[in-house]
Amino acid sequence: MSTLVSLVLAAAGALLMMVAGLGLVRMPDLPTRMHASSKAGTLGAALTLAAAAVRLGDGGVAVRSALVVLFLVLTAPVASHLIARAGYRSGVRLSDDTMIDELRDAAPPAESAD
Repeated sequence: MSTLVSLVLAAAGALLMMVAGLGLVRMPDLPTRMHASSKAGTLGAALTLAAAAVRLGDGGVAVRSALVVLFLVLTAPVASHLIARAGYRSGVRLSDDTMIDELRDAAPPAESAD
C-alpha cells in the first residue's frame, strides 16, 4: 500500500514540477514566470519529498522531509518576489498584455551606475 501511495505522490510531484518548467517557458514576462515556478515548483517538491518519506517509512526521513518542505514553503515565495522585484527595478520589460502596472509610480527603475 505504501508503494502505491508513494508512486501517486511522486507522479503528482513530477507533474507539478513539469508544469512549473512549462510555465517558465510559456509565460510572457518575469513576474508571471516567477509566479508559475515558485507555486508549482514548491508544491511539486513537497509532494516528491512526501513520496520519499512514505516509501522509506522511517521517522527520521519523515521529519527531515517535513523540515525541507517547511523551509521551501517559507523561502520560495520570498525569493521569487525579490527576484521579480529586482528584475522590475532593473528595467526588465513587462509583457505587452499587462494592463495594470501598480509599481510604475511607486518604485521607479534604478539608475545604472555605469
